[in-house]
Amino acid sequence: MIAEIVAIGTELLMGQIADSDAQMLSRELQSLGIAVYHHQVVGDNPQRMREALALALSRSDLVITTGGLGPTQDDLSKEIAAELLGLPMVFDAESWEAIGKYFVKIGRACPMNNRKQAMFAQGCNILPNACGTAPGCMIEKDGKIVVQLPGPPHEMADMFRRQVYDRLAARTGGCIASRFIRIYGMGESQVAQECAQWIENGEGVTVAPYCSLGECQLRVTARGRDEAEALRQVEPVVDAICGVLGDCVYDVTETSDGSMQEAAGRALVARHLTVSTAESCTGGMVAASLVDYPGISECLYEAHVTYANEAKVKYCGVKPETLAAYGAVSEQTAAEMAGGLREKSGADIAVATTGIAGPGGGTKEKPVGLVYVACADKDGVTVERLQLGGDRARVRRLATLKALDMVRRAAVKRYFE
Repeated sequence: MIAEIVAIGTELLMGQIADSDAQMLSRELQSLGIAVYHHQVVGDNPQRMREALALALSRSDLVITTGGLGPTQDDLSKEIAAELLGLPMVFDAESWEAIGKYFVKIGRACPMNNRKQAMFAQGCNILPNACGTAPGCMIEKDGKIVVQLPGPPHEMADMFRRQVYDRLAARTGGCIASRFIRIYGMGESQVAQECAQWIENGEGVTVAPYCSLGECQLRVTARGRDEAEALRQVEPVVDAICGVLGDCVYDVTETSDGSMQEAAGRALVARHLTVSTAESCTGGMVAASLVDYPGISECLYEAHVTYANEAKVKYCGVKPETLAAYGAVSEQTAAEMAGGLREKSGADIAVATTGIAGPGGGTKEKPVGLVYVACADKDGVTVERLQLGGDRARVRRLATLKALDMVRRAAVKRYFE
């Protein structure tokens, strides 16, 4: 079965909101073994909507639309789909009653123009909306399936998972399973070179690389009669790739949602290790990233933003003579920040950042983007020098990733001692 997702809404084309609906639907369809070949985004223009849906129906077995189910005149998703399928629109009293009850629940009068939301293509399966006023529907005709869902992500996701997923599962044979290998410290081209035998194979198990800010990801996918059979094909390839990439692999996840902050937080919590942070150029981003992980309260001792030299001396024990001789942005200062904070706080691990995030403040000797990240544990202090490109936000984010990776590595090292 070939699927296509058509997102409807001028606000998407104008960049006012991101199309997170299509991302979620693609993942869900993949888990069903349904191949998504196309995404379309179209504004609230009847003719362009008609063209987009006609194109989708001409080349796809399953068409899922999101948006365009509201009560206003430009909400025409259902009407245009019905027209293209040659079906009349009919009123559904039960849906109208449910819409009225929703307005009562939120303490508002139900406008008459919401009656439009109770009109559907004749013979469709109506999908009640537990989270809003816009019901969806599922139409089957001439070998085509059209599923029409509301645009708001929480409404769309609830409706799809509760009412559409199982119906589609009954029509598919087989299942696709994936694992996602998260990689830090190795560029995309090197990852592709090291994993060429699997990426270029393309038979049975597919391996696809993706690059995001500061890291890479490999998606390893296979199809089977069920998830267990698909995973039996995926797992040996994942193990082989991890063996080749070594400690640059920081996580293997079931979805693409994993992150370095999650891996670092999990490593600390699982091993009951404590950490303290001292940040200059990252301004608290390292600590904030760790705090996002549930249970980190057991591990995070102290978090300092030590922008001023006086703060580096007070909270981290940096020697004034070190600052005078080498400056705030230096390997020596970073080492003393991490080592001193670990000693003062009593944490198992301490991490520190100091650098020039820009756009000003750089010199020939210390250009914008120069960052030192230091991590201290019982074995001593490790300092990494980074020369980062991009704007201030990018420099700070990449420095934060390095700090989190150093914390993760320190925690994992302690576990295997």
